[in-house]
Amino acid sequence: MSNRLGSVDRKTNETDISVTVKIDGTGLSNIETGVGFFDHMLEQLSRHSLIDMDIQADGDLHIDDHHTVEDVGIAIGQAISKALGDRKGITRYASLDLVMDETMTKAGIDISGRPFLVWDVDFSSPKIGTFDTELVREFFQALAQNSGMTLHINNYYGVNNHHIAETCFKAVARVLRTACEIDPRQSDRVPSTKGSLN
Repeated sequence: MSNRLGSVDRKTNETDISVTVKIDGTGLSNIETGVGFFDHMLEQLSRHSLIDMDIQADGDLHIDDHHTVEDVGIAIGQAISKALGDRKGITRYASLDLVMDETMTKAGIDISGRPFLVWDVDFSSPKIGTFDTELVREFFQALAQNSGMTLHINNYYGVNNHHIAETCFKAVARVLRTACEIDPRQSDRVPSTKGSLN
């Protein structure tokens, strides 16, 4: 299973993005999107999922960060889907409460082939530095839709908006890591009574 790799090149009038993921990695990342806070969050996603990620993005940042953040989410989702292939042997489900200082966030995942996002996260400010907090949801929406996963993210409480955003990325990273891992009791079977997760 060490060859679960996925690469996507996505070019539009708004962005030019290249993403490669290695599911069975060690959390190494090489990330340049031009959006500093977003790069920091993606590094957390890679490090705590143990998915190696190479992400290069050139977007229309002179307008705003929206297209870059959303399109990177699309490309990562597509790359993960490619890397998982027929999803044979994966654990599929995971759920986790993650704390960071005063903040607690829950993430739950089903790598089901049915994309869906449930988002219950509120920010007290429209910005973290220069980054629009509404783009955190946009990223996870794009990730869920294009990877074929059901993803629930619920922030229980928190004061610092940086911490709230970071716990979302770290919690999703941890459940993604668990759900992508191979279940040794059914390593040669797709974990579904339907026989397919695509």
